[in-house]
Amino acid sequence: MSFSIDHNDAEWFKKIIQAVNDGILVIDAYGVVQIINKEYTNITGVTESEIVGKRLRDVRPGAELPEVLLDGKGRAGVFRKEGKNNYIVDMAPIYDGTEIIGAVSVCKSLKEVHHLTQELKKSKQRLRELEEMVGSFHRTTYSFEDVVGQNKGLVDAIHSAKKAAGTDLNILILGESGTGKELFAQAVHQSSSRHSQPFVPVNCAAIPSTLLESELFGYEEGAFTSSKKGGKSGLIDLADNGTLFLDEIGDMPLEMQAKLLRVMQDGVIRKVGSLYERKVNVRVIAATNKNLEKMISKERFRADLYYRVNAFQIEIPSLKSRKDDIPLLVDYFLQNADLRSLSPDESFLDLLMSYDWPGNIRELKNTIHYAMNMTESTQLKVKDLPDTVIRKRQRSDEKTLEQIIEETERVAISDVLEKTGTDLKGKKLAAKMLDISLATLYNKISKLDLPM
Repeated sequence: MSFSIDHNDAEWFKKIIQAVNDGILVIDAYGVVQIINKEYTNITGVTESEIVGKRLRDVRPGAELPEVLLDGKGRAGVFRKEGKNNYIVDMAPIYDGTEIIGAVSVCKSLKEVHHLTQELKKSKQRLRELEEMVGSFHRTTYSFEDVVGQNKGLVDAIHSAKKAAGTDLNILILGESGTGKELFAQAVHQSSSRHSQPFVPVNCAAIPSTLLESELFGYEEGAFTSSKKGGKSGLIDLADNGTLFLDEIGDMPLEMQAKLLRVMQDGVIRKVGSLYERKVNVRVIAATNKNLEKMISKERFRADLYYRVNAFQIEIPSLKSRKDDIPLLVDYFLQNADLRSLSPDESFLDLLMSYDWPGNIRELKNTIHYAMNMTESTQLKVKDLPDTVIRKRQRSDEKTLEQIIEETERVAISDVLEKTGTDLKGKKLAAKMLDISLATLYNKISKLDLPM
């Protein structure tokens, strides 16, 4: 049986072949060219009138496609040259049952092959980087079950965070250093619809400002002197379809804030040294221990970025304001270290409860780990604590008159604002109850670093 085209279906068949983006040439069982498409002509320069209806080897003596008719074996990646045109050919036999009735070659120009190879390299590189990043994410993943405490302020923060997890809004997490802002960020990610996608943490304060752009956006090969061969994917790119956690966002330079704003507004990134933009879909969770509103007034933080990030706000209370959780946290740290046989004595806990914990949960954890290693009995005692904690606690008991006045004012203003509310109407009422002007109230709120 020979291969031939039914003329009733010829036009339909030709339209299919012409629609293919690769160069196509088909021969019958006798090696006669039956059809080529326009892309074949574009790649090789050979026209339909020069080759169709003729034996392939009469037109192109070195052609390998007729060999496929004889051995029935396909070929892949065969380099061919026609005049100045270089291209790559894949070949395969056409069967009718067990009988070979023809053969087909599929051509790609070397330029296109090079482009596809480069794209494949970039995809493989991005996959490798993503796999490396994902490996580290799995080792540091937390959920809401890992948040320890029963204090009302903490419970309210968890409740807000769980609500935020059910949305795709950007989130701003506020809290002092060491309160567990990244733990909350990871817990939100784990409870969100993006939980199977990457969670990419970035500490904006830890990366030098000169490197921050290339770390976030990536760079093309040759973008700068020390750039890696093949370039590098950025952290935003790696977070595509997942969550980008920007810790210490208050330390991000103003120039970078503008570039981040564009990513959040338009959903596009451009590598350093690239002419092309790429669409990305990331959810941003930002965290800071700074007063961003105060920074905005001093023109150190962009107001438009603040409102874009602050679609949903979560405030984590300091350990000083939830000391009732300290016994639970101590027990949690002991259990996590598999030291259930250890327990704190009363004076040990009393000292922990009277200390102000400027380093919050992180400082408490380090303190307990220190005591675990120093104790020589089954009970943790005051003598097992670091000297720094004992000395700071002693100094904190010796407050100056100014500190006592500030603390008294802070408590009094906080109590009144809790009753009246913090909107303009509430602040006016609070100022009246405290018998001070509204301007004085605003000054004291700012000085005492109270919520605005």
